[in-house]
This record gives sequence, structure tokens and C-alpha cells, in this order.
Amino acid sequence: CCDKVGLVYRRWSCWVCFATDEDDRTAEWVRPCRCRGSTKWVHQVCLQRWVDEKQRGNSTARVACPQCNAEYLIVFPKLGPVVYVLDLADRLISKACPFTAAGIMVGSIYWTAVTYGAVTVMQVVGHKEGLDVMERADPLFLLIGLPTIPVMLILGKMIRWEDYVLRFWRKYSNKLQILNSIFPGQKGHIGIGCPVPRIPAEASPLADHVSATRILCGALVFPTIATIVGKLMFSSVNSNLQRTILGGIAFVAVKGAFKVYFKQQQYQRQAHRKILNFPEAEEAWTDRQTH
Repeated sequence: CCDKVGLVYRRWSCWVCFATDEDDRTAEWVRPCRCRGSTKWVHQVCLQRWVDEKQRGNSTARVACPQCNAEYLIVFPKLGPVVYVLDLADRLISKACPFTAAGIMVGSIYWTAVTYGAVTVMQVVGHKEGLDVMERADPLFLLIGLPTIPVMLILGKMIRWEDYVLRFWRKYSNKLQILNSIFPGQKGHIGIGCPVPRIPAEASPLADHVSATRILCGALVFPTIATIVGKLMFSSVNSNLQRTILGGIAFVAVKGAFKVYFKQQQYQRQAHRKILNFPEAEEAWTDRQTH
């Protein structure tokens, strides 16, 4: 294979570019790992280029041989005092930036939650009443309590009570024949309480990012919807808080009923689906029956 003893040369090749020592006698060679044989030697320039590709711009990243897994010993020229200070500052900033960015992000989310909580209080209780409540409250209580409002709304939105209703519905659907009389199946449609020939597979509630965003948006918009529904349906109630609570309960009940009905219809539709024959196979079967 390859070695260099005195003035006697034995031919070797670079495992990166596959050029031999006779192709370029001025090239600098290096043996950077424990490999032997054909992967023992490599051009310094070729290895530098290969290391650059592995480091992807991070000059401090460690690189090892792909064959023997020996880590390459990479050294740099000594830096002057000014460059050394600048390099040290650059490293400190690089290490501190992720933590600083995370702190800024957490702080932004926190103060956004505080602002949302304050707006929700004024919206639910009333503008003047909400301001009076927050002015009389302890500042520490506000800093802790206000950001919990959006958190509690999101957690409440994640309680899928409709699923428990659907499970009860499907479990006792055979005994609840009254459902078919209330929701009879029309021509070409399946009754909502009809028995199913199979149990279809259902997607997980948080199977994709769209479901998560729907939960987030629905939770944050809920106080506004509850306020609007309360004003429309319970305008005779004088208390803004009571009117909003009643509006929220009515909205959840009506929406839940429609959601249960819609999901059950989708469930029935999936359970009664059929897979048709391929057109060519259908024609062949018809011809066979004819002849």
C-alpha cells in the first residue's frame, strides 16, 4: 500500500479525490486517523474541504473518521490579543443568545397573557366594573391571576365532553330506538341511531396542528362569543357577569349538540361506506354472468 521511507516512494491514493501521489507531488498529505490500507492517507486540502462540509459553518464542531470513528485533531493558528478578545466575546454572545431569546419569548407570552386576562375581565364583568375590580385587587394577585385566565380557557377547551356523550350514545344506541323516530334517516341517508356494521377508525383529537390551533382559537374567542350570546339571549338580566355566564352555557350546549349530531353522522357515514369493484373487473364479472 503506502508509506514513505527516506527517498523511496510507494504509491498511495487520497480516499476523497482518489488521486495518487504521482498525480501531484507538491500536494500535502496527512494521516489523520487509525485507518490503514487504501484509506490511510488523504490530501490535506481534500480533508479540509470534507471537514467543512461536515461542520456546516460551525468551526468548533467535532469531526470523526467515517471508517474508524477516530476524532480528527484540528488545531488553529494562535490568535493575537485583539482577535482573542473578539473571539471570546463572540463565543459568549453565541452561548447567551439562545437563553436570552427564550427569556424574551417567555416574557412576551406572559405579558400577552396578562393583557388578554385584563381585557377578558373587562369584557365579562363590564368595562367600568372590571377596572374597579383590578384597581382594588392586589397587584401580585393580578400578576398571577390574569395570565391564568387564557390557560384555564385552553384547558377547559381541551375537555371534550362531547366524546363522552358520543360513547354513551353509541354504546346504548340499540336500546335508544327513540333516536330514529326523532332523527329519521331520509332517502339515501342513514338514521342517526341506526346500528353500524363495523367500527370505523377515528382520528386522534390532536393528530395534527390544525386541531391544536382550533382549540387555541376557540378557547381565546370563547369569552367574546359568550358575551355576545348573553346580550342577545339574556338581555333582561342586569348583571354583565351573569349574562355572560348564561350566554357561555347556552353557546356550549347548543354547539355541543350540533357537534355531537355532526360527529355521529360522520361516524355512521364511515361505518356504512363500501368499496366498489374496479370498472374492468365489474365488466368482466357481468360478461361472465351473461355467458
